[in-house]
Amino acid sequence: MKFVYSRFGSKKKGDRALYIAMHGGGETLPIINDQQWNNHKNLYQPEEGIYFVPRSPTNSWNMWHQGYMDPFIEQIIEMAIIKEGVNPNKVYIMGFSAGGDGTYQLAPRVADLWAAAAMSAGHPGDAQIDSLYNLPFGLYMGGQDSPYDRNKFAMQWEKELDTLAQQNHGAYIHQVRIFPQYGHWMKLEDAMSMKWMPTFKRNPIPKKVVWVQDDVLRERFCWLQVDSSEVRQGDKIVASYKGNVITIEESDVANLSIGLNDEMLNLNKPVRLMRGKKLIFEGIVPHLPANIQEDVDAMRDMYLVFPAKLRVQGDSASVVVKE
Repeated sequence: MKFVYSRFGSKKKGDRALYIAMHGGGETLPIINDQQWNNHKNLYQPEEGIYFVPRSPTNSWNMWHQGYMDPFIEQIIEMAIIKEGVNPNKVYIMGFSAGGDGTYQLAPRVADLWAAAAMSAGHPGDAQIDSLYNLPFGLYMGGQDSPYDRNKFAMQWEKELDTLAQQNHGAYIHQVRIFPQYGHWMKLEDAMSMKWMPTFKRNPIPKKVVWVQDDVLRERFCWLQVDSSEVRQGDKIVASYKGNVITIEESDVANLSIGLNDEMLNLNKPVRLMRGKKLIFEGIVPHLPANIQEDVDAMRDMYLVFPAKLRVQGDSASVVVKE
């Protein structure tokens, strides 16, 4: 995957922002996607941070949300942390047109990686809006952008986000701007996202998680983990913690693991795990080096390391013990 990136502003190493910006184009000739990539290299300019512009590895309509993108993104973030001193809690995803399609998809699918997202002039397809519970989502659309009903879907998402925000106080933060005078090209009015997004930082261990599986299945999301062989597209898990009580509020998945660290709970005291209103575990959950090693190997994110873990199997749960 080809890429270019630029540095903006000055920030102490270790606290820089990263913007992953996806170009338009899609299922067309390679030269057209090359033109879109070249145009995107200087399309937006953050006040501070690394502006990273990849060239899509393929020339397909769904080029930004096929399964290969998830490990690519993780490697991009890992390299940016090591090479450029990026703060993993200040990583943002954005895209225009086909890149907007990718933002619609990747924002909720890997919502635990982003601090905020900005979608411009794209189409949502089968994107799972519920997983945006903790992710501020910007949506920018020309009111006359009617091909593929992009404008209608944008208005629909605005209504759904408004409803979800009203039903879940403090969650589903969003900024939606539909510019009635514009079609597909918004004359960079959507660049307002570059001031809105950096007002947010990621919380890697939110007190409540809503996770809906996309067509590209994932095994990890925030402090939850499943086996991809046991989940299907559309499976939903809602879980939360308060004090030393963890509650699985809703789950289409029978078996899952719950990662815990000392910033979430007091692991020196007993932890209670509820499945709905049923108590399925109560006791001390010990720190184990093997759990740390597993998460370091799998996630490469210092904020998503959980030394203590519980394994849930149906209506019972136990401490994860590894040699």
